[in-house]
Amino acid sequence: MKLQKSTSLALYSVLEFAANPGRQASTAEIAEKYGASTHHLAKVLRELGRAGLVESARGVGGGYRFSGNTKRLTLMDVIELFENISTRTGKSEEFDGSSDVGRALGAVTAEVDEIARATFRSITLDTMLKLIERQRRAATDAQTAADGSPRSKRPNV
Repeated sequence: MKLQKSTSLALYSVLEFAANPGRQASTAEIAEKYGASTHHLAKVLRELGRAGLVESARGVGGGYRFSGNTKRLTLMDVIELFENISTRTGKSEEFDGSSDVGRALGAVTAEVDEIARATFRSITLDTMLKLIERQRRAATDAQTAADGSPRSKRPNV
């Protein structure tokens, strides 16, 4: 399953904001961090705002901040704002359905997509934030072990 750029930006943004729920971040700040166009990201953030996942503040020092619930919001909740993947029919257009092999490959692809949808439905933002932190700690520990440098405190997401 391939997600659109808007969907990826939405996931990056929501996780960025959820990691520091009280902090406001500007569109430019997030766009720079993830190598995105500020114009494209602004559209994504407006959609997240309409969904009630982020709040915006205008003016000097303005930006966005998280307003959702990390323990209840799933990756699929965010994905479905930008894509209609939960209702795909299971028919794959990647393979020619006129042959036995094509139909079989299409069935396997459809099953893989269903597993991906179920996974996205089961993972909350809270779970993702914990995974990010575990990976960050593991990378820091590996770096410390490799060069003997003291463990540094890194900012969230």
